[in-house]
Amino acid sequence: MASKVSPLAPDAFPTLSPVAGVRLAAYNCGIRYKGRDDLMVAELAPGTTVAGVLTRSLTASAPVHWCRKGLTGGSARALVVNSGNSNAFTGAAGESLVSETVATAAQLVGCKPEEVFVASTGVIGQPLPADMIAQHLGAAWAKLDAGNWDAAARAIMTTDTFPKGAVATCVIDGKTVTLNGFAKGSGMIAPDMATMLGFLFTDAAIAAPVLQKLLSRATDRSFNCVTVDGDTSTSDTVILVATGQAGNAPITDATDPRLRPFAKALDAVCLDLAQQIVRDGEGATKFVTLTVTGAASNQAAKRIALTVANSPLVKTAVAGEDANWGRIVAAVGRAGEKADRDKLVISIGGVQICANGMEVPGYDEAPVAAHMKGQEIDIQIDLGLGRGKATVWTCDLTHGYIDINGSYRS
Repeated sequence: MASKVSPLAPDAFPTLSPVAGVRLAAYNCGIRYKGRDDLMVAELAPGTTVAGVLTRSLTASAPVHWCRKGLTGGSARALVVNSGNSNAFTGAAGESLVSETVATAAQLVGCKPEEVFVASTGVIGQPLPADMIAQHLGAAWAKLDAGNWDAAARAIMTTDTFPKGAVATCVIDGKTVTLNGFAKGSGMIAPDMATMLGFLFTDAAIAAPVLQKLLSRATDRSFNCVTVDGDTSTSDTVILVATGQAGNAPITDATDPRLRPFAKALDAVCLDLAQQIVRDGEGATKFVTLTVTGAASNQAAKRIALTVANSPLVKTAVAGEDANWGRIVAAVGRAGEKADRDKLVISIGGVQICANGMEVPGYDEAPVAAHMKGQEIDIQIDLGLGRGKATVWTCDLTHGYIDINGSYRS
């Protein structure tokens, strides 16, 4: 975990009220970090439904493989999440760690092993003893409390400089429904479903298949629209659980109009967390909103936007506060989607820079240069070809990124 808090960090961790049917705890297992918690556990009420979105990496971690199987059951009673070690590329030892962790947690809760979901984040390729986590679960369970949100969020941090949390409420059937979430992520962020973990908790009564549709859609609009460095993790996991304790009549149909306020709340929480991850990008000093319009399709717009957002030349220009729009042009041209020189329009900070195949006559770089000196950077790209649009969020690339990752294992 980095010691200096990102200059883009929010003022404070939000106040997350208890969610009926959820108790959490943080604990120090000594996996890697000294003097701080590295384990988060959550106990969930009987009848809790679950949905998840997992990395599509072909070198995914043992916990990801376990969760993928568990999600088919649609029921969850516990979460066990560790930081400091990703339990990825650890062979049979990694599977044994998951098995013992799950078996012990299931015994503590009194549930089926497949109702225990696990996640790990940290160094890749370093096996741990099979009982490394299991031996501490009893002590961790003794600390369970409905108000441990801040501690839980901190326990899953690695190079993060601040804990990331978000909250929203809505009304279903006249009942107030709460949705809390926390996430971790700072580097190796380019979600394909980033090292990114996210956990969302609600007391709404929503069936697992419906929950899955909502989460998949919300993820595509949030976690899958951010990038820090273009690297997708082996461990990316987003889990959403619904305890059913709010008192609304269960929702079992994805077309039920009662879902609308909840879907809006879920979108808001996921987007808030995703943007916090970008604001904590390793070494970041600028938060960049990149909007593409006029593309041949929404998919094309997103591909172009991510190509620009992942360009080291664009990101270092932002870090250097250099209004080098030529780098944006180059990235658009290599994105593999339709583009026309004479229709392309690029603006930064609302100032149009190029159009009709060249720099705008009389273009004054001064206001753009002033915009680049701020912490919030806006880049707009209009392809002029169709109705496709997309917005992605990224950060600048500074020497701080090298400092963090050059010594990550030391």
